Amino acid sequence: MSLDVDDLVVEIDGRRLLDGVTFHVPDGQRCGLIGESGSGKSLTALAVLGLLPAGATAHGSIRRNGTELLGLPDRALARVRGDEIGMIFQEPRSALNPIRTVGRQIAEAVRIHERIGRREARARAIAEAARVQLPDPESIVDRYPHQLSGGQRQRVAIAMALACRPQLLIADEPTTALDVTIQAEVLRLLLGLVDEHGMSLVFITHDLAVLAQVATHGVVLENGRVVEQAPIATLLHSPSSPVTRALLRDALATSWHPDSPDEEEYS
Repeated sequence: MSLDVDDLVVEIDGRRLLDGVTFHVPDGQRCGLIGESGSGKSLTALAVLGLLPAGATAHGSIRRNGTELLGLPDRALARVRGDEIGMIFQEPRSALNPIRTVGRQIAEAVRIHERIGRREARARAIAEAARVQLPDPESIVDRYPHQLSGGQRQRVAIAMALACRPQLLIADEPTTALDVTIQAEVLRLLLGLVDEHGMSLVFITHDLAVLAQVATHGVVLENGRVVEQAPIATLLHSPSSPVTRALLRDALATSWHPDSPDEEEYS
C-alpha cells in the first residue's frame, strides 16, 4: 500500500477534531477526500505530513509503504516530505514566500534532498517550470509570486511539490481559487503529471464535480469522521450518506451532470 491511515484521532485541548479516520490508497491510485469546510480533510493531510498545529496530538496509525509516520522524529519526517510525499497547499498566494523568487522556491526541495549547487538548482528550476507549462521558464523563475497570475502561481506550487518526483502527492483544494477555464487547465496538467510518473494521489476538495474528474475512489468526511467511502461511480449514482447526497445536489445545482465511469477495483 502507498498510504494506510487507520483509526486516526487528532485532538487539541481535549477536543477531538478527527475521530477514527481510516482509508487506504494503493500504489498508483487516486483517492479523494471530500466534505464541507471543517470536515477534517486538510487536517488529515497535515497529520500525514506531521504538520499538525501546535498543541495537537495524534493517535492511531499512518503508514507509508509499511513505515509508521506517526511519532517519527522530525528529521526523519523532513526526509519524507517533498522526497517521498509531495503536497500542494490550498492557496498558493499564502503558501509561496513573497520575498523569494519562484525559481528558488521550486528548487528548494531539490537542494535539500539531492544536495545540488546553485547553478544546477537554477537549471532544475527552469526545467521544472517548463514541465508545468509556465511561459518563458528562463525568465519566470526570476520573478516573485506577486508578479504571476493565479494560474501561474498554482503551476509553481505543482512544480514545487513534484520537483523531487515523490511517489505520493497530496493536493489540497488546488484549484478552488481559480476560474473555471484555468481550473480545467490546471487539473489536466496535474493529472497528466501524476499519470506520467505513476504517482498515487490524495485529492482534497469540497466539490464532487471536481472529484469526479480526478479520483477513482472517494472518502466522505463530516465533523472529523468518515461517513462513506466508495468508488466514485457509487458516490455519484447511489450515495448512501446524507452528506454525500447533499454534495451531489450542490454539484448538480451548477448544471454539472455525472458521467458513468466504470467502478475500478479499489481495495
